Amino acid sequence: MPSERDRGNQGSSLIVMLVAASFFMENLDGTIIATALPQMARSFNVHPADMSLGITAYLLTLAVFIPISGWAADRFGLRTVFGSAIAVFTAASVLCATTSTLPAFAAARVLQGIGGAMMVPVGRLAVLRATPKEGLMRAIAIITWPGLVAPVIGPPLGGFITTYSSWRWIFYLNVPLGLIGLLLTLRYIDNTREDAQRRFDLPGFALCGIACTTLLYAMELVGRSDADWRMVGVLVAAGVIAGVASWWHLRRAAQPVVDLSALKVKTFAVAMGGGSLFRIAISAAPFLLPLMFQVGFGLNAFESGLLTLAVFAGNLSMKLVTTPVMRQFGFRRVLIVNGVLAAFSLAAMSLLTPSTPKLLIVAVLFASGLSRSLQFTALNTLSFADVPKSQMSGASALSSTLFQMTMGIGVAVGAIALRVGEWLHGHDAHSIGPEDFSVAFLIVGFVGLIGVADLFGLSRDAGALVSGHGKPKT
Repeated sequence: MPSERDRGNQGSSLIVMLVAASFFMENLDGTIIATALPQMARSFNVHPADMSLGITAYLLTLAVFIPISGWAADRFGLRTVFGSAIAVFTAASVLCATTSTLPAFAAARVLQGIGGAMMVPVGRLAVLRATPKEGLMRAIAIITWPGLVAPVIGPPLGGFITTYSSWRWIFYLNVPLGLIGLLLTLRYIDNTREDAQRRFDLPGFALCGIACTTLLYAMELVGRSDADWRMVGVLVAAGVIAGVASWWHLRRAAQPVVDLSALKVKTFAVAMGGGSLFRIAISAAPFLLPLMFQVGFGLNAFESGLLTLAVFAGNLSMKLVTTPVMRQFGFRRVLIVNGVLAAFSLAAMSLLTPSTPKLLIVAVLFASGLSRSLQFTALNTLSFADVPKSQMSGASALSSTLFQMTMGIGVAVGAIALRVGEWLHGHDAHSIGPEDFSVAFLIVGFVGLIGVADLFGLSRDAGALVSGHGKPKT
């Protein structure tokens, strides 16, 4: 008969797998529609470029509503909020699949983004509270892979579904997954809450929302060929003012919508600082690679998608050895050395040309997948290694907000870097060449390299309790 500890470990494992599955569903919907946009545009009778509204609306909603997830979990309980988030996300997926106009689709994506905004940090919080410190490395490794895998397999999967069926099935596929997730949530996640009397910080929510929305939209405009620079300037100014005001407010509010106290923990602060620059660089790659293969190299969407699967293979392969590597070398050494390797693997993509053998392209992408997977998992684990249980809710909300922001910023940085390449070579948006992508990947690699500098501030035994580094082998 299983002991109480065994039952607890089994329940913890089920929660980890449930949260990982929900994260995958949420992350996949952020990228899978990219290859389906032309067909969707025909369905809505609009120009394909106008369909970017569907992606932007989703990412912006995530960034805006994630900050209130910690308050919602504390006020209403983990099971209530996580289960409701899955239900809203699933229902919104059905609405996305049945819409017939672009405005209706954008509205459904906003609703879907609200559900996704609750799923990400609250699900992570459920894992953090259910997992002992010694099991945190494995748990974080499992729930990290959706953020690595979904952006890679999303475009080819979306292209396959669109080619052989209809783009609407991209959203219908969420229905069975959502129903299963909802049932498992009701069965295995406790409805724990930290502070049911915590007041909602409306000023903080408004200021954070304005800062996120204006800055993300401004960066998106910069990446366009027809950017309105006056509008960009207004948005940047508004975003900076709102950002400074929100920082001032959050540090002084008695019950802020996002608790910044976890930033006093050195490991968390470093993971949010230099780690965010790395995530920006990594998030630019899934945007640039399909464009380079299709526009620069002349491959079709399916061939492009198959090549990007090499990154996915590298991600999964590294998962097999991440824990032993962390135990052997510790967080600081791994993050610094592997961070440099990850940055150079991005820069190495600048050497690829249409005449490069496919096998060599696959090797470069596979190596990049290995290094980015290790860095991604190490940063996410280090984030919560030393955060006290009482601060987990605020830390999770802040981490998830920055994660979504860096994903959106990463795409924008990729677009801006590509525009720099076009400018240097005298090209316009209609005559992009392979050499433009070379410049873009060099810039993205440099951004990732800058993020490594912050990691030198870590102590040699940072996060040792979680990594097991320095412990005698038994």
